[in-house]
Amino acid sequence: MLWAVFGLVVVAMLAIDLGVLHRNPHEVKLREALASSAVWIGLAMAFLALLYWWRGHQVALEFLTCYLIEESLSVDNLFVFLVIFSYFNVPKHLHHKVLFWGIVGAVVMRGAFIGLGVAVIQRFEWLIYLLGALLIVTGVRMAFHQEQDIHPERNPVLRLFRKFFPVTENYEGNR
Repeated sequence: MLWAVFGLVVVAMLAIDLGVLHRNPHEVKLREALASSAVWIGLAMAFLALLYWWRGHQVALEFLTCYLIEESLSVDNLFVFLVIFSYFNVPKHLHHKVLFWGIVGAVVMRGAFIGLGVAVIQRFEWLIYLLGALLIVTGVRMAFHQEQDIHPERNPVLRLFRKFFPVTENYEGNR
């Protein structure tokens, strides 16, 4: 029941964020970004206080620790988004919308891959060694990787996607 309530609250907050607060695309200025961050951090701290009152010191400390770790890890994602925005020349007034849907997509995909991964590894336990080796090889390749131009139009996944969904080369309105 608590997970259902949590899920509903998260979906409601996301709907309010995109459907109400950012219904009309606009460039998010520093003042608005700081105010928005203060609201989200305030909500997290209110939840922390609720946890402290309801479940005690240890659970509240665990939540705070996880929250701070996730917050610090999200900072590096900002740089990734900036690179993506500049590469695809995303207009500033669409940054919030692209960021929002990118995060929603990432959460959904992460959940799907975690669920699928757990199911596959439980059935084929030996795959964990293969996946570990793949991570090591990928890490080594990334360490010695030389910069290359990226050509998304050559990506086979994007080419397959374009066969089934209409995709334009430029922005059409706010899309």
